[in-house]
Amino acid sequence: MEFLTSLLNGLSSGGTYAIIAIGYTMVYGIAKMLNFAHGDIIMVGGYAMFSTLLLINQPVVALIFAIVFCMILGVCIERFAYRPLRGASPLAVLITAIGVSSLLQSLAQIIFGAAPKMPTRLQISGAIHIGSLAISYGTIVTLAVTVVLMVALTVFVKYSKVGRAMVAVSEDRGAAQLMGINTNAIIAITFAIGSALAAVAAYLMLMKAPSLTNTLGAMPGIKAFTAAVIGGIGSIPGAMLGGVLLGVIESLSLSIPVLAPFTDAIEFAILIVILLVKPAGLLGKTRREKV
Repeated sequence: MEFLTSLLNGLSSGGTYAIIAIGYTMVYGIAKMLNFAHGDIIMVGGYAMFSTLLLINQPVVALIFAIVFCMILGVCIERFAYRPLRGASPLAVLITAIGVSSLLQSLAQIIFGAAPKMPTRLQISGAIHIGSLAISYGTIVTLAVTVVLMVALTVFVKYSKVGRAMVAVSEDRGAAQLMGINTNAIIAITFAIGSALAAVAAYLMLMKAPSLTNTLGAMPGIKAFTAAVIGGIGSIPGAMLGGVLLGVIESLSLSIPVLAPFTDAIEFAILIVILLVKPAGLLGKTRREKV
C-alpha cells in the first residue's frame, strides 16, 4: 500500500513536471533556444495569484488572472529579450535567458520582499479513502488537470491550423516562411502557451504546499528541464514521458529512507545514463544539421 501511495504521489509530481517540461520543449522545438527563465514565470504566476487573492478571494479568478498575466509576460520576454537575438550565437541567447531569470527573481523580491507568502486559499485538503489507501484531493486534481491539458495540447498541435504551423516552423523555419507562415507570430504564440502552462503549474504546486518565494520555480524548472531532456527535447510526448518518469523516480526514492537524502543526485544520474545510451532522449529524434 505504501508503494501505491508513493506511485500516486510520483504521478502527481510527474504531472506537474510534465506541464513545465512541455513549455521548455515547445520553445526549444520551435524557436531552437532554451528559455531558462521559464521556471521564474512559474514564480510570477504564483505571485499573480497571491496578489489577486488579496483583492478577490476567489482561487478560480486568481488562476485565470495568473494565466493571462503570464501569457502576456511570456510574449513580452520573447519580443524584447529574445527576438532581437534571433540571429545571435546560442551562447548570447543563453546568457540573456539567465539574465531574464535573475531580473524576474530580483523584481519579485523587491516588490514582495524575501519573506515567504502563504496563499493558503489555494490549498486543497482532504482525501478519498479506498480501503487503507488514501488519495488526496490535490493528487486527483493534479492528475486530472495534467491529463486534460496534455490531451488538449496534443489535439491542438495535431489538428489546428496554428498547431500545424508550429510543426512546420519546428521542422524548417525558412521553408515555413516561404509558405507564408508568420514565424514571429508562431514563436510568440508558443511562448504564450508555455507561459500559460507555467501558471497552471504554479497553481498545482501552491495547491499542495502554499509557500511562495521568489525562487519558487527554480528547482522545479531545473527538474522539468531534466525531464524534457530525458524524454527528448523538442518532443511533446517526450516531455510528458520524462516528467512522469522523473516524478515517479523522485517519489519512490523519497519513500526509501536510505535513498531519500540522495534523491536529486539519483535523478540527475539517471539523466546522464539515459543520455549516454540515447543522446537524443527516450522519444527524441537525432537530426542532421544542414551545412
